[in-house]
Order: sequence, then C-alpha cells, then structure tokens
Amino acid sequence: MCRNIKTLANFAPPATIDEIHASALQYVRKLSGQTKPSIANQLCFDQAVADISKITQDLLNNLTITTTPKNREQEILKAKERNLKRFAK
Repeated sequence: MCRNIKTLANFAPPATIDEIHASALQYVRKLSGQTKPSIANQLCFDQAVADISKITQDLLNNLTITTTPKNREQEILKAKERNLKRFAK
C-alpha cells in the first residue's frame, strides 16, 4: 500500500490538493490497517486524513528547495522504465 505514496515535493507544477489527499489517505490506511473503516471509526479516519493533508500542504509550502523542479512527465517515464526492467521476464 505505501508504494502508492509518491514524492510530492519539488515538482512543476506543484502537487495538487487531490494528490496530497490521496497520499494522506494511503498513509492513514497503512497505519490503521484498514482500507475502509467501520462506521464507528469513519469520523476519526476522515479527520486523520484531513489533518495529515493540511500538515503535508504546510510542509510542501514551507520547504526550501534549491534544485530545479522535476518534470512530472519525465518522472512518470522513468518509473515506467524501472517497472519494465523490474518485471521483465
């Protein structure tokens, strides 16, 4: 599950709210061990995702990065090439 959490810092264009929320959701799912919380846990689950999303947004807004931003399309292509090598048989 955590393999789905992507690096969000230092990209042009910057990470979207949806990307940040998706990463926060994966993180909370991993920590809680639940992909879908029970009705009794739904409120605290959703609150954790919202809190982590906000903290992540704050982190990304406040990081000092001195390198050139990465290109999303190039990074996607690199990941596909790594997967081809990894799973080629």
